[in-house]
Amino acid sequence: MSYRTILVQVDTSRRCPARLEVAVGLARRYEAHLIGLSVFSTFEPRGYVAVEIGASVLEIQRRMAAEHLAHCEDIFKRAMAAAGMTNIEWRSASADPVGATVLNARYADLLVLGQDDPSDPAALDSGFAQQVVLAAGRPVLVVPYAVSIESVGRRVLVAWNASAEATRALTDAIPLLRDADEVHLVSFNPKAMEHGDVPGADIGLYLARHRVRVSVKIDRAAGIDVGNELLSRAADLGVDLIVMGAYGHTRLREMVLGGATRTLLESMTVPVFLSH
Repeated sequence: MSYRTILVQVDTSRRCPARLEVAVGLARRYEAHLIGLSVFSTFEPRGYVAVEIGASVLEIQRRMAAEHLAHCEDIFKRAMAAAGMTNIEWRSASADPVGATVLNARYADLLVLGQDDPSDPAALDSGFAQQVVLAAGRPVLVVPYAVSIESVGRRVLVAWNASAEATRALTDAIPLLRDADEVHLVSFNPKAMEHGDVPGADIGLYLARHRVRVSVKIDRAAGIDVGNELLSRAADLGVDLIVMGAYGHTRLREMVLGGATRTLLESMTVPVFLSH
């Protein structure tokens, strides 16, 4: 498996250039087709609502969408030209951002998004990244807004709890793990019923068969806050990527992220690779 098609979110936020730089680096590494996608959130009234709003308001909205998407296309194509990228494609839509992004992600091997940035008015609404992660059915690399990104995937921390989500994330990340200089896998309070007689041994052997050089660490302690512990471990090890399953649960008929995943998406200091 490799990442033959990569989809990257394009907007007018402050951190978009850094996100594009990450996507370009990955596209070069895996000789991938790189697709830039921008979505302008629109309200599509129906029936009497459209009459009440009036044609002039709808026309203003359409003009704003066209101007925004043209600006984003210019940002993307200028960045690609500066990077010497030719295997590229541009897509845009005036629609629900989550729905349009998920639709386009169906036909990509990897999706590159920006972390929600509450301080940037040009960023998409809070919760965008987590909703896409839960709905896309594709691995998502989320790029933090608060730090500079020098490398992605040279030193990797994998969070492992033997769940379906963790299995999916680890498997989706194998191309990155195989290329990494260091891979550190950590498991917190593993149970033999879920992890085998020797927790960490089976997953270590599985990765070794995929030519992944991995060190396995088992931590046992009461009351571990997994999200914050992962952030602390990432800082101690100097990793540039965290891989973990995106855990979700239903609340009021809506899928929401589990605590550890939410902690990482809110407080990440390195890119986070997630699968659900």
